[in-house]
Amino acid sequence: MNKAVSAPFLRLYALALLFFSANSILNVIVPVRSEALGASNSHIGFIMGAYMFTCMFFRPWAGLLIHKHGPVAVLRILLVVNGLALLLYTFTGLEGYFAARVMQGICTAFFSMALQIGIIDALPEEQRSQGLSLYSLFTYMPTIVGPLIAIGIWDWGGMSGFTVAMIVIALATGLFGYSVPMHAVGRQGSSSEERTGMRGALSRIASSRPLQICSLLMLIASVVFGAVTAFIPLYARQIPYGHAGLYLMIQASVIVVARFSLGKRIPSDGKWHARFVGAICLLGAVGALLLSFSQAWGPIVFYAAAVLIGFAQAMLYPTLVSYLTFVLPGASRNVCIGLFIATADLGVSMGGMAMGPVADRFSYSTMYAVSAVLAAIAVCVALLNRTLEGRKQQAESG
Repeated sequence: MNKAVSAPFLRLYALALLFFSANSILNVIVPVRSEALGASNSHIGFIMGAYMFTCMFFRPWAGLLIHKHGPVAVLRILLVVNGLALLLYTFTGLEGYFAARVMQGICTAFFSMALQIGIIDALPEEQRSQGLSLYSLFTYMPTIVGPLIAIGIWDWGGMSGFTVAMIVIALATGLFGYSVPMHAVGRQGSSSEERTGMRGALSRIASSRPLQICSLLMLIASVVFGAVTAFIPLYARQIPYGHAGLYLMIQASVIVVARFSLGKRIPSDGKWHARFVGAICLLGAVGALLLSFSQAWGPIVFYAAAVLIGFAQAMLYPTLVSYLTFVLPGASRNVCIGLFIATADLGVSMGGMAMGPVADRFSYSTMYAVSAVLAAIAVCVALLNRTLEGRKQQAESG
């Protein structure tokens, strides 16, 4: 029996879909609304980046606390806090947006860690990559139509329509979350290594080459993904026939289709597939380069970039996290995976915070050219580490 697609897990995936549905709307409306309120690209990048930066900060502690205390109580508390954050967007300005992004970041850190740790602990090894891929699939499904809905809300309903949407999403997520049975992700006892806390986890990064390489790759690639999330709603206006909602819908559709159709092809054997990972990063580099040329070359290149970046985003994260579940020692695995995911969060936040000033100083095209160079560096990192052998590293470190 394939537990990854059993009824309890499907309900958890559905909860993830509801939880992340607000972001598909906020990722469009917050930059547009912030620009209307007079914010610069740097300020917009700071607001957008605050969400994932907060995730990065809290994610490792989330992995530790959830491992000790179990996910049920944590999930139900954060659903309430998340609802309050969504309501905050409806009646505040730029400062309120920043506070709401921070609150959402804390909630997302605990929510995603609770579900991913539960999936990893509950599924047999051969089904882990499929379960993680399905979880990621459901978190991205709202982004297929969410950007178009966001633009429709903003163009036709304004702030009143936005307010209604946030209230409905907050209530639906909270009510469904409280009704979902959580027996699939039960509480785990803490081991002696888990009790060493973050100091032990940080020392594990220093001693684990696979964790170092995967974290570096995810950090670099996530800068590209973060720059897309933060600035495509504004950059699309400079492209002839460019439409932010259509771009984001295409990118999200590619992510969903790739993870649904290729989930079983993601390596789940504990071995380092250098060419596979390098090819994924190369797609991201080419996609970012096409974005930088889109203002001169037109909408076909613009939407082609959405396909390439979407495919890279679909495949890179589940490939790396599945690999790490095999090579990390079981006693510290959850906290170390939390640290790995934190590097992805840092990259996304830097895609807004660091790339915003580049866009202010030069242009969006230059900013995406810089992103392409970073992704090319990731290709080199993946290919230059062909000798990573997961089980051998595990044996040596154990």
